[in-house]
Amino acid sequence: MDINANELFASLLVSSIGLVAFIYGKRQGRLPQMLAGLVLMLFPYFVSNVLLMFGIATAVLGGLWGAVRLGW
Repeated sequence: MDINANELFASLLVSSIGLVAFIYGKRQGRLPQMLAGLVLMLFPYFVSNVLLMFGIATAVLGGLWGAVRLGW
């Protein structure tokens, strides 16, 4: 397995956003933020392509935005 600095930085950034979303969701009692945070923290372990990682993170955050707009 070959890990470069870009992959490491991208996974750290995405996981950090996930951690913030999870902590916010836990403190506010909001399930969508907690689930999105968990997904953002866990999926970088399985994806090594930086563009794909940012694409998935964008899709998860877009889904979270949509869920909040719908009143979840």
